[in-house]
Amino acid sequence: MDHLVKVREAYQKGLLPQDIHDAILERFELVSAGIQRIEKASGTTYPISYVEPSVILTSGADMSFQYGILFARTIPVFFEEKFQVVIQISAPLVAFGLKGTIHAILAHEFLHYLELIRKISKMEMLSDEVSSSLFENTYADSTRLFEPRAVFSDQTLLTHITKKFPTGFKDYKLEDKTEKFWISKQLPVTNVALDANTVKLSAEALAKVSLNQNLLQKIKEYEERESKLRKKKLY
Repeated sequence: MDHLVKVREAYQKGLLPQDIHDAILERFELVSAGIQRIEKASGTTYPISYVEPSVILTSGADMSFQYGILFARTIPVFFEEKFQVVIQISAPLVAFGLKGTIHAILAHEFLHYLELIRKISKMEMLSDEVSSSLFENTYADSTRLFEPRAVFSDQTLLTHITKKFPTGFKDYKLEDKTEKFWISKQLPVTNVALDANTVKLSAEALAKVSLNQNLLQKIKEYEERESKLRKKKLY
């Protein structure tokens, strides 16, 4: 799969300037290296991913001025009765993010991917609650994922995740660059309401989902490791 096909299309349509286009193409190797690193550290294949040539903004249901920048999203997709999970990586992350930040975000989305597959395998995806507050959503985001240490064996990667996601992602330099060099220059923006960013699958749709058995086995291993880590905390 060409991860950059949408970026090239946006450039050809005149939606992205030359310097931004070139920066994304040149720095995409950081994304590729991050994916390889995550696969090695987890023993699991990274899901399909692509670079979205826009900044993704979220806002609460109350239509307040509060908004957040999503640098990546994990999206479940049903196409012709086939189920896939796609990681959408925003172009500003690739263009402006530091290596550690890019790898931390890719790893965080990988944890979302695992949680999504785990829920589907246990028929828990009939509805998924979403809060209308960005703060609440950040908190919920961090509480429903696998403990990173149960999944990744790469200590440096774990440090990146811990630093970037103490209680939700924060990288002020990346956010400032995105504001200054993307949003203020009126480059493409995708607005996503938090309330709309939810997953609801029917029981019928869930019943049709075919999951990779090797992946389910790995998830079981992660669950066992996570259980051991929790027991260590108790004693």
